[in-house]
Amino acid sequence: MNFAKKITDARPYMSPSANNQQSQEVVPLTRFESDRGRIINSAAVRRLQQKTQVFPLERNSAVRSRLTHSLEVQQVGRFIVQTIFRNLTEQEQKEYGLSGLERHLESLVEMACLMHDIGNPPFGHFGEQAINDWFGKNLSSCYPKSQSGSIQLNEELARDICHFEGNAQAIRLVHTLLNLNLTYTQVSGILKYTRCGTNVKPEKPHPQHYLQKKVGYYFSETGYVNDLRKALDMEEGCRHPVSYIMEAADDISYCIADLEDAVEKHILDLDKLQSALIKEFEALIDKYKLSPAVPKALDLREILRKSNQAKEKDNICPSSQFFIAFRVGVIHPLVKHAADKFKTHINEVYSGTFNAALLEDESYAHAITESLKNVAFKFAFCHQEVEAMELRGYKVITGLLDAYQPLLQLDRSTFDAVAEQKKQAPLLEKRLYKKLSSKHLRAYKQAVADKNDELEFYYRCRLLQDYISGMTDQFAYDEYRALMVAD
Repeated sequence: MNFAKKITDARPYMSPSANNQQSQEVVPLTRFESDRGRIINSAAVRRLQQKTQVFPLERNSAVRSRLTHSLEVQQVGRFIVQTIFRNLTEQEQKEYGLSGLERHLESLVEMACLMHDIGNPPFGHFGEQAINDWFGKNLSSCYPKSQSGSIQLNEELARDICHFEGNAQAIRLVHTLLNLNLTYTQVSGILKYTRCGTNVKPEKPHPQHYLQKKVGYYFSETGYVNDLRKALDMEEGCRHPVSYIMEAADDISYCIADLEDAVEKHILDLDKLQSALIKEFEALIDKYKLSPAVPKALDLREILRKSNQAKEKDNICPSSQFFIAFRVGVIHPLVKHAADKFKTHINEVYSGTFNAALLEDESYAHAITESLKNVAFKFAFCHQEVEAMELRGYKVITGLLDAYQPLLQLDRSTFDAVAEQKKQAPLLEKRLYKKLSSKHLRAYKQAVADKNDELEFYYRCRLLQDYISGMTDQFAYDEYRALMVAD
């Protein structure tokens, strides 16, 4: 095992000879600092500040956006890496090929955490579902008719289009749409799931049922992902070690953040929150058949007791002090647990075959995260304000797709005429085409240059999904209102 082989500075747009030289030496840290600069300065990261975490179109700046959430995930990811290296002796670091790689791994994990949500559409997971529902219901009515008959997607390509996924869109964004030319190692950190959109979801007891439970990349990025695997010596269906750490950092962060935002929004008060958490925690201890003698550091009841003590010492902002203490009390044992699991399963993590999340093992740590998630789902996600805004977001996304549907129904020659803004081209479609983003149009044109009509239509569907999913919540809402003036 040599982690240096998994941390390469090869990039897509380098000379073949440079990419094929697999050095056994530690890659200079400056190569990943270059990735860091490209990511932080990218438009995709800036747009996170106006994308939903839980509460769409939120005006209260204290409530998290995707950007503030990603910054918190970034910090937890960094903490996990530091804990992993503290847990390893110098001899173990040499044995695993990790010597001299702490700062490299830190940087890779931090940037993977910052990027992990960049592919999410407006209005969060509800927006994601809206895109899939629309294409599932309308794809067959979009097939363009030509003199030679109707152009239809084969079953695999139709499956790919009807399974939009934020994780897969993130891969498409950094490579195809933004052309950031990141190292393969850096991008592998956000390749959370390893299934192509053309493939069917495997069920248990498939050895990769967890790794492939969602779409990880689209057919359109198959060549790029194959090159990535080859550069990093990753078998098909396997993950990179960085992605396990990123996933754990996200799991730890959002389960706390969603509850704090619910209290900030006055959806929950602290008393109701604590009683609900204790009830869930005790039920999960019983469900997982764990001993009632919970280790103190992993006892959610003890963490809440200390958080209350911190709250009572502050008369100015007691809620803030409660969550500071609560966050510390939860994050430290969960980070330790994730780091311990990483070390315990290091061979499987290294090869990318570990078919689970680091924190999903029916342990006390797992009981904590599930308690937080369950309470957030029952009291925050199901709150009438959240549901009302999700319904509005669903209508916005489907309304925008309805408005742009005419672009999909054109045969290829007519669509080409629209793209060239020819006089004889249909007026409505010409106006709609002009509203599309120039970078999305360039990616479409490059993709279809030598493709048949079926693949051209596939990439036209991708074009529309790229445009809609790239919108911020507010921009999508404004565009919908502008196009639906009759409503």
